Amino acid sequence: MATAEELRSATEESTSRTVTVNGLRIHYNEVGSGEPVLCIHGGGPGATGWSNFKQNITDLANDNRMLMLDMPGWGRSEYPDTTDEWLGWMSGILEGFLDALGIDKVDIVGNSMGGQAGLKLALLHPERVKHLVLIGSQPTNAITIQAQPLEALNNIVKYYGGEGPTLEKMQRLAESLVFDASRITKETVKERYDASTTPEALEQIGRRIKQPRADLYFELEKNTVPTLIVWGIEDKGGALEVGLLMLRRFQNARMHIFQRCGHWAQVEHRDEFDELVLNFFKS
Repeated sequence: MATAEELRSATEESTSRTVTVNGLRIHYNEVGSGEPVLCIHGGGPGATGWSNFKQNITDLANDNRMLMLDMPGWGRSEYPDTTDEWLGWMSGILEGFLDALGIDKVDIVGNSMGGQAGLKLALLHPERVKHLVLIGSQPTNAITIQAQPLEALNNIVKYYGGEGPTLEKMQRLAESLVFDASRITKETVKERYDASTTPEALEQIGRRIKQPRADLYFELEKNTVPTLIVWGIEDKGGALEVGLLMLRRFQNARMHIFQRCGHWAQVEHRDEFDELVLNFFKS
């Protein structure tokens, strides 16, 4: 077990790892030891496993082996030129990642699009997933009540358009993902902007948009994995109604809604979020 000082001093560089999965170079960060916890970031420009979950290390990696994955096409993970349906394809990447690391079964924490990938793995291979935590994940657009305008999703769509990525666009995007914009520091904006403008990122964005993504509406009731659905009441990147739909449809689910919270509950309410998740893993 890592000491508290080792967890606090962990850096992106010191925890950086790579592994080959289905012929692709997949990058991830690894901290701690014990039961594996796989953290999967969202789909916004510049997102990485490290940037989405680094603030949770001291709690989640205290007694666990915390794995922060860069999905293919984000961070330093390769992305192929493919038109395969994304969720099914990505679940294969996750399964291959677990195989490569010798992990039979894992707890998954997925933010937004990363949670959708984790859900698809749970649907296809429930024997590989012990617990599933979904943070503002929207695996279906089939809702009967339209939530507030999803400003964050619009900012994501527009980010690479027009004049291309800029720091101002990244600032606007990051602020739309949280309730309290003062949480977004210049360092956060620069970190995500730099990750969104690497040669690999600029090349891969054109490839990623060619992949269709299935709507999981008719599969929701098949999810048997114990699932914790986490939402921010002010989320501008995912409709709360979808979270409530999953709560009704999943076979074993519970939900926690944070006040004064946007799309990044793991950032905006870190301490309470970490306690909630760790207690859920013990259930």
